[in-house]
Amino acid sequence: MRILLLGDYSNVHATLAAGLRELGHDVTVASDGDGWKNYPRDIDLRRPSLSRWSSLRYYFELQWKCRKFRDYDVVQLINPVFLPLRGERILPFYQDLRRYNKKVFMGAFGMDHYYVRACLDCKTFRYSDFNFGNQLRHNSDNNVWIRDWLYGTKGLLNRQIATDCDGIIAGLYEYYASYRREFADKLRFIPFPIRVDESPLSVHQPLRFFIGIQKSRSVYKGTDIMLRALERVAQRYPNDMEIVRVESVPFDEYIRLFNSSDVLLDQLYSYTPAMNALEAMSHGMIIVGGAEPENYAILGDTDLKPIVNVQPNEDDVYRQLCLLMERKADILQLKSDSREYIRRYHDHLKVARQYLDFWGE
Repeated sequence: MRILLLGDYSNVHATLAAGLRELGHDVTVASDGDGWKNYPRDIDLRRPSLSRWSSLRYYFELQWKCRKFRDYDVVQLINPVFLPLRGERILPFYQDLRRYNKKVFMGAFGMDHYYVRACLDCKTFRYSDFNFGNQLRHNSDNNVWIRDWLYGTKGLLNRQIATDCDGIIAGLYEYYASYRREFADKLRFIPFPIRVDESPLSVHQPLRFFIGIQKSRSVYKGTDIMLRALERVAQRYPNDMEIVRVESVPFDEYIRLFNSSDVLLDQLYSYTPAMNALEAMSHGMIIVGGAEPENYAILGDTDLKPIVNVQPNEDDVYRQLCLLMERKADILQLKSDSREYIRRYHDHLKVARQYLDFWGE
């Protein structure tokens, strides 16, 4: 099968491509590398700058590159905004993809119209990036997402593609829940793909807690709250733990740094572990973050629950971290369970087969 994976966030398409190629398929990944993260791709769609003349030149170069995106059996879009353009400029590219390829699928893998709408109804989720129960979260990031995805051209593009495409694949429970009411007939949940690391596991002394900081998104992601709780734990156990704090580094460097840690703090407002946490679990790290019952239910899991689930507040994060510090004898087993979780549900070959089955339907 000839497959085009268009766009990439969090290394999803690059990892899926590896699995599909191992299964004998001809796969092309075209993306901008997700900015500074610089994920691998076959065709580089990076936008040099936002200046007027650079943007004009980029637009014409993009048209030339996209003329080659024809005669594929499957085109999989990472998101409705699969190119680094404004929403209204992407629709003609989508229409060409639809016209000159056999099937086009859309990923529900991140921020989009249906996810924002579900969060704002204060009913779909008990808490999310946008709400705590019936109370909405207000910050600069959320205001931009609401403007663009709920009322702007990105939202319009999202609705057009979701209605027109052959199928929609959700990578997390939250995204599945956001789409199922309107698109149950063309929606499938497929876990994110991860390559399993089989290197030997060990426990560092003192225990190493890793937290990645993106300054511009710290409040939005809840990293500020998790860091404060972690620093409180460090004061309580000064000789038994250390904090590895990393800010905005490329993906390869990020992996190298967290590979020497034991515990990762990630995604305070999520029901589920996303790509960053799943990658860490493959390396045998314990995750402190989102793992609500809905996450295990959609996977069909009843016995393997290695993630330390936290509620979205500093005191609960602090409490769960302290409990973890008191379970030193269980750390190696928790690390082993993390890796088994990836083998069972996220192995990139298993996931690639699920994609092939859905595309074939």
